[in-house]
Amino acid sequence: MTPSPQIGPVIQGKRKSRHLTLEQLAAMSGVSKSMLSQVERGEANPTFAVLWSLTQALGLEFSDLLADGPTAGEHDVIEVTSAPHTPVISSGDGLCRLKILSPPRMAGHTEWYSVDIAAGGRLESAAHAKGAMEHFTAWTNGLSIRSGAREVSLQAGETARYPADVAHAIANHGAEAATGLLVVLYR
Repeated sequence: MTPSPQIGPVIQGKRKSRHLTLEQLAAMSGVSKSMLSQVERGEANPTFAVLWSLTQALGLEFSDLLADGPTAGEHDVIEVTSAPHTPVISSGDGLCRLKILSPPRMAGHTEWYSVDIAAGGRLESAAHAKGAMEHFTAWTNGLSIRSGAREVSLQAGETARYPADVAHAIANHGAEAATGLLVVLYR
C-alpha cells in the first residue's frame, strides 16, 4: 500500500515562505484556523473543498501538494546571471577564454561555453570521460577543430560534432579574434 502524501508540511512551508500567519491564511482561504492548524500538523484528513480553498489562497496547483511535485512558481522563474558573475576560464597564454554559460548543477552532464580565441590561439584539451562529445558552432571564420588525428576547418555558422574522449583542440588560424559556442555532452 502506498502511503498518502504528507500535504500538511507542504501547506505549512508555503504559508511560512509567504510570511503568512495561520490567521492570515485562514482569512484568505475561508478555512478555519483550527482546521488549517490540524491540516498542517497532519491531524486532519481535509476534504477536496478544503484543499481547493488552500491551494487557491496560496496560488498552488494540486500537484504542488505532492512532496516531489514542483513548487509554486517554479515554472515561471527566470534565472539571470549578470555578465560580471559569469565565470571565465582563460588559457595559460591568455589567448583563449571560455565563458561558462551552463549552470553549475549541469557540470559533468551537459556544459556550454562561449569561446573567444585570439588570432593564432589554440585551445588544447585532454581527453574527457569515455563517450564525451563536443559540438562546436563557429560564429566567425578562421577556426578549426582537431579530434584525435582528424582536423577540419569551419566557416561561420558551421557546427562540428566530434569525440571529446580523445585529445582535441579548437584553433584560430585567422588574423582576427574568433568566437563560437561549445557544448560538451557526457554520456
